[in-house]
Amino acid sequence: MKRDYYIHESSYIGENVTVGEKTKIWQFCNIMDGVSIGKNCNIGQNVFMEQGVKIGNNTTIKNNIALYTGVVCEDDVFLGPNSVFTNVVNPRSFISRKKEYRPTLVKKGASIGANATVVCGSTIGSYAMVGAGSVITKDVPDYALVYGNPARLKGYVCQCGKKLTKSNEYYVCSECGKKYRICKENKIKLIEV
Repeated sequence: MKRDYYIHESSYIGENVTVGEKTKIWQFCNIMDGVSIGKNCNIGQNVFMEQGVKIGNNTTIKNNIALYTGVVCEDDVFLGPNSVFTNVVNPRSFISRKKEYRPTLVKKGASIGANATVVCGSTIGSYAMVGAGSVITKDVPDYALVYGNPARLKGYVCQCGKKLTKSNEYYVCSECGKKYRICKENKIKLIEV
């Protein structure tokens, strides 16, 4: 039976791993039992995925990233090189805290820059942009641009990734022309034009 995905010969793939069609897994990756990877993903060199990690379709995971139990990435997510994910808030090598794992959700279309750290229990909103080297300690709203240590809201970005400009009651993308507004729940919503 012909495989419809690519796995480099130096990578280890555990049991009951799902790999979607057209996905590429490059050198020296360790994908543990029970991981699910969607279609058309690009998994860079030296990526580790612990049991139960879920990766959606069209996701790019650059080199040298460890994704621990509890991490879920929806479709169209980008993880920059050397980004870090945790799953325990107060780890000790001599105390087992597996029952205290906290989930981390990276929602559709979100991008996380190189060398960013995401503390477990956080949700990165849809199409949010996390700047390189940032430390995420709390939830990030949809379309938010955050950076710093700890990361703070610095504006909003379009689905295309460009920073939005405030114009009256709207936020407008100078690149593609889409308009957004802030709704009552203080979340950015796409305006249909």
